[in-house]
Amino acid sequence: MTQEQWGALRQELLKTVGQNNFKTWIDPIEFSELDSGVATFHVPTNFVGNYVSQNYGDLILHQMTRSGHDVQRISFEVAANTASRPTLPSTGAPVAVANSTPTETRELAMTGAPLDGRFTFESFVVGKPNELANAAARRVAEGGPVTFNPLFLYGGVGLGKTHLMHAIAWELQSRRPDLNVLYLSAEQFMYRFVQALRDRKMMDFKELFRSVDVLMVDDVQFIAGKDSTQEEFFHTFNALVDQNKQIIISADRAPGEIKDLEDRIKSRLQCGLVVDLHPTDYELRLGILQTKVDSYRAQYPDLQLADGVLEFLAHRISTNVRVLEGALTRLFAFASLVGREITMELTQDCLSDVLRASERKISVEEIQRKVAEHYNIRLSDMIGPKRVRTFARPRQIAMYLCKQLTSRSLPEIGRRFGGRDHTTVMHGVKRVEELRTADAQISDDLELLRRALEA
Repeated sequence: MTQEQWGALRQELLKTVGQNNFKTWIDPIEFSELDSGVATFHVPTNFVGNYVSQNYGDLILHQMTRSGHDVQRISFEVAANTASRPTLPSTGAPVAVANSTPTETRELAMTGAPLDGRFTFESFVVGKPNELANAAARRVAEGGPVTFNPLFLYGGVGLGKTHLMHAIAWELQSRRPDLNVLYLSAEQFMYRFVQALRDRKMMDFKELFRSVDVLMVDDVQFIAGKDSTQEEFFHTFNALVDQNKQIIISADRAPGEIKDLEDRIKSRLQCGLVVDLHPTDYELRLGILQTKVDSYRAQYPDLQLADGVLEFLAHRISTNVRVLEGALTRLFAFASLVGREITMELTQDCLSDVLRASERKISVEEIQRKVAEHYNIRLSDMIGPKRVRTFARPRQIAMYLCKQLTSRSLPEIGRRFGGRDHTTVMHGVKRVEELRTADAQISDDLELLRRALEA
C-alpha cells in the first residue's frame, strides 16, 4: 500500500470517526509498510498506539481489507525519532512544551483538552463582577514565581471561568514556551485515571501528571463523590505543590460548598487564592454585547441596529453570558436572512422564547421577600405606607430590582408595593441608580441580592 492509498483511506476514516477523534487519534499515526499481511504504523507513543489499537484497530483493518489490500493484522510501533514528524495542528493545541522530550510533548497534547482560540484576555470583557478574577488570572499568566497556589476560580454558569482558564493557557503558551502547561476538565482527568487503572499503567499516569509545570483543571466539582479519582487528584496536587508548580482550578461553587468533596481536598483548595466571579451587572452585560457587535461588523457590514436594543437585552437577559451572546448571534443571523433592521419589535419576535424563559425565573413577591430578609425588616413594613428611611431605602431597592429583573410595568410594580403610583416607582429606581455609583454599600447589597435571586 502506498502513502497515497493510505491518504485516501484516512479520508474514509475521517468520515467514520468524526473530526475530533480523527485529529486526536488517527492523524498522529503514520503508515510505514505492508509486509506478509502485517500493516505497520508508526505512533508517537505507546499510549497512542494502545488506544488506537483497542478502539480503532478493527476499523482500520476493515477499511484496508475493503480497499483490496491483503491485511491479516495491524501493528503499531513507536518511531525511533518522533521529532521529525508533524505535531498536532496549532488550532486547539493545549500545550506548548520546549524543555521536554517529543514523546512527553505528544503525551501531554493527547491528555489535555483543546483550547478555544476565541477565549483570550483580549476578548474578555472586564467589569466590577470579574475584575479581581481577571487580575489574578493575568498575574498567573505572566509565568513568574508562584505567588498563590492554587488559584481557584468559581462562579455560576456562563460567568467566564472557562474563558479565563483558556486565556491563561494561551498567554502562558505565548510568554513561556519553556513551561509544560496542561489544561483539561475534571471529567478528562477522571477518564485518564480510569483508563490507566484498566490498562495497568498507573506509573505512566503519575509520571505524566507530575511532569507538568502548570496544571489547569476545569469544573473540579465533577470529581466529587469519586473516591479513587479524588485520592489520585489529592496526591497529584500535593506532588505539584511540593515542586512549587502552579495549579489553577475552576468550579461552579466555593471549595467548602462542593458536596461530597473530601475535606482534605477542600482544605488544600482553600489554601491559595479563592476568587469569586460574581453574576454580571448591567454595565458588564452591555459591554459584552457591544464587544460582540463590533466583532460582527465584518460579517454583517450592512446590518442596521436600532438604538436601545442592546440596552434592552442587557436588562432582560441577566443570568448567563452564554445565553446573552447566543441571543445576539441568533438576532444577527435572523436579521441578515430576512434583510431587516434589528429593531425592538424584531428583537422581541425573534427572541420571544429566550425572553420568556428569563422573565419567569423571578417574581416581584420573591424580590420583596429577599430584600426584606436582607435588611431584617418585616415584609409588611417594606410595602406599607411608612416613609422612614429604614423602610424607604429597602423599598426603593426592591422596586429597582423588580424593574431590572422582571418584565412588569411600572404601574404594576407600584400596585405590588401597596398601590403606589408609577411615578413613585420611577423616582425610587432613579434614586437607586444614583446611589449605585456613589455608595459602595448599596452597590454591594444590590449584587448580593441579585446573586441570591438568580441562584
